Amino acid sequence: MMIEEMRKLCSDDTIQISDHCLKRCRERGIALDEIESCIMHGEIIEEYPNDFPYSSALVLSFEHEKPIHVVAGLSEECLWIITAYYPDDEKWESDYKTRKESAQ
Repeated sequence: MMIEEMRKLCSDDTIQISDHCLKRCRERGIALDEIESCIMHGEIIEEYPNDFPYSSALVLSFEHEKPIHVVAGLSEECLWIITAYYPDDEKWESDYKTRKESAQ
């Protein structure tokens, strides 16, 4: 999956977010503009080509006050936001790209 493909579909008209994901983002204090900014300025740090129904990827960005992770799937017409969260220091190394051994 290429970040450029994700960025092409990163607009209010083509982003799809489940009710569950919206609820979790509200609980975590994550706004849609943070998700969009992550996709537009971040980098893919993990790929999940076998995810169903669409392959997906974990994107990391440092554009806002805190680092953010967004998992997004890609169809031909939509960018599906699966989840978004602020990475936990107990689970991620300081680069927020590498999972800690104890967290796997």
